[in-house]
Amino acid sequence: MNPFKTWRAAKFLIKGPVILLFLVVLNAMTSPHEWWVQWAALGIGIVWVSSLFRVLKAMVLLGGLAALISFLMNNRNKGGNNSR
Repeated sequence: MNPFKTWRAAKFLIKGPVILLFLVVLNAMTSPHEWWVQWAALGIGIVWVSSLFRVLKAMVLLGGLAALISFLMNNRNKGGNNSR
């Protein structure tokens, strides 16, 4: 898992909808009866969902590691108190 790709994916989760909103406004101003923006929305939507899955995968991995560390530290502390 490349952290730079995950970071770029997280940034795109914000940038993607902003870009799409700009394109919708541009389409409405230039050619209101011809909605070419739907193709851009399709492409941006596919990349956005892919980015979402990449970020969720990283979050689950980091959350699992944090839970494992917490569990191990908790068990280590309990074991140390019982040996007195």
